[in-house]
Amino acid sequence: MSDGQRVVLVTGAAGNLGRAVAQRFQAAGDRLVLVDLQAEALAAAYGEEGDGLLLLGANLLKQDEANAAVAQAIARFRRIDVLCNIAGGFRMGEAVHETSDGSWDFLFNLNARTVLHMARAVVPQMLARSSGKIVNVASFSAQQGAALMGAYTASKSVVMRLTEAMSGELKANGINVNCVMPTTLDTPENRKAMPDADSSQWVSTQDLAHVIEFLSSPGARAIHGAAIPVTGLS
Repeated sequence: MSDGQRVVLVTGAAGNLGRAVAQRFQAAGDRLVLVDLQAEALAAAYGEEGDGLLLLGANLLKQDEANAAVAQAIARFRRIDVLCNIAGGFRMGEAVHETSDGSWDFLFNLNARTVLHMARAVVPQMLARSSGKIVNVASFSAQQGAALMGAYTASKSVVMRLTEAMSGELKANGINVNCVMPTTLDTPENRKAMPDADSSQWVSTQDLAHVIEFLSSPGARAIHGAAIPVTGLS
């Protein structure tokens, strides 16, 4: 592996945004560690592993599985230069006083706990090298509460606060931590769920992947703790 090739770990890699992010880094010639809950979903999306591609099934709600995935990545590629925390979920429709424990746990686990578990697993080896980039995915709607979206906006607000805290803790050690705040993503699932919406106003996964790749690049070395709005073309 040449020193010019980054090693990029992407969580939620079998999803729409995860695939777009992986494709972006792959096109740049980077080595990829792609993590998702089901190894079968990764195989369906990416085919067989290769010299620069490691596919890992892991439940990131379990710290030991997050640690094991990172250990396999280090064993294969010796380091992780970039961590893209793409894994997450969306759910709405319940008023705060009606929010079930199931909905609360689902959103905070997928959106916030996965970030925490990956930070614990990845940051120590970045600190050892005084180098690294971390990009989290928050939400434009997380800037304030919204009716029937209390648990979702709260969970994504946690991602923003974790991003800011990590940046304050790590920037002196050569590690950049930032997040993106997209509005509605243009995915097949969202088009099916909202057939009457104007999808031309939504954010393409490719455009969001471009912003994530930039925040992972040397060009973003002076950006710390930022929450970047990504709100579409209009």
